[in-house]
Amino acid sequence: QVQLAESGGGAVQTGGSLSLSCTASGLPTGHYNWGWFRQAPGREREFVAAIHWSRISTFYADSVKGRFTISKDQDKNTALLQMSSLKPEDTAVYYCALHRTTASISKYAAPYDYWGQGTQVTVSS
Repeated sequence: QVQLAESGGGAVQTGGSLSLSCTASGLPTGHYNWGWFRQAPGREREFVAAIHWSRISTFYADSVKGRFTISKDQDKNTALLQMSSLKPEDTAVYYCALHRTTASISKYAAPYDYWGQGTQVTVSS
């Protein structure tokens, strides 16, 4: 059974930093692109960042570019999302996701096969 365990959420003030971690277990053999998405109250889930299984490429939403960094440790089946210069509009539940593929990374939720339970990030002004 595939499980994605997220951690690292919390509450910070504007300008602060947080690091989110996502560890996968029970994955079938294969290559996986990792993604982070977020959902704020009353809004649709939106793409944040993604990294190719080979780590040769990353992709960011314009709203977080230059402030967030996605990375992954292939040996540990773990992905990180380092967030800095946080703004109140970054407040949301953040979800990690895995897409089993050898294709390029996607910013759309539909292709992702596995999802974490979400972790809350709250940024106060």
